[in-house]
Amino acid sequence: MTRSARVCLALAALTALLAACGKEGSPPTKGPATDKLPHYRVARDFRLPDSPTWRRARKRGHLVVGVKEDQPYLGERDPATGRYAGFDIEIAKMMSASLGFAPQTVRFKTIASANRETALQNGQVDYYVGTYTINALRKKLVGFAGPYYMAGQSLLVRRDEHGIHGPRDLDGKRVCSAAGSTPYQRIRKDYPKAVLIAYDTYSVCVDNLLTYQVDAVTTDDAILIGYAAKAPDELRVAGRPFSKEPYGIGVPRGDTALRFALDDALLAREKNGDWRKAYEATLGLSGVPAPTPPAIDRYPAS
Repeated sequence: MTRSARVCLALAALTALLAACGKEGSPPTKGPATDKLPHYRVARDFRLPDSPTWRRARKRGHLVVGVKEDQPYLGERDPATGRYAGFDIEIAKMMSASLGFAPQTVRFKTIASANRETALQNGQVDYYVGTYTINALRKKLVGFAGPYYMAGQSLLVRRDEHGIHGPRDLDGKRVCSAAGSTPYQRIRKDYPKAVLIAYDTYSVCVDNLLTYQVDAVTTDDAILIGYAAKAPDELRVAGRPFSKEPYGIGVPRGDTALRFALDDALLAREKNGDWRKAYEATLGLSGVPAPTPPAIDRYPAS
């Protein structure tokens, strides 16, 4: 089979997998199976009157949560059914249960990386769970509960790429990442000889990688492992992670009551096994065993 034929087949397979075709409620191939997902006990008589975000959600009867829709095993949306699935989606659902809202009532809203802070500041979403790295600059704009997972920036390349083993090999290479993301900013700052390409979504970057328009895709290893697992004959993760990316739950900056309540909920769900069950039913399907959850950073109100 020629290289072009293999690429076409890989693109067709990846497109079909990301589309998650099938009947209503069926999971994407190699993706989370609905009947294997955990069920989360809903907190009864829960109240959080000091949180304006929680009060608004209580009045409307459900939470609105910002997520990603194109990240295998983390946050994917089936365009045929509208169903969201992945580890981040499960984190969002278990947090909903801890806040007193049935998980099935959550309204998910896809928000691109570059628009996350704006969505939280403008009240478009109540909280955000979507590979959202906690850092000092973002803490000036929004609040963070967690972290609930520790990722690390890495590189996705084609199987036939033998010249890229880590970020030091990126000089003159076309490297794709999401606009406004931490990985994009790190490559621009630390590896300025790389030729950066930016799109709103990583799925476009992966398409361009498969069609030889870029040489590598960079973002967190958790995301890249998912893409590699869905096209293993064409894609691989190169080298070791070269950063630490603590994933947090983004909340409106002034809503300390909500942030602390989510910190408490994460600890409780880690202790009762829900966190591990959610991981094993989603991100664990990529073949990477569940790590130890990172320590919660319950930083004081500012």
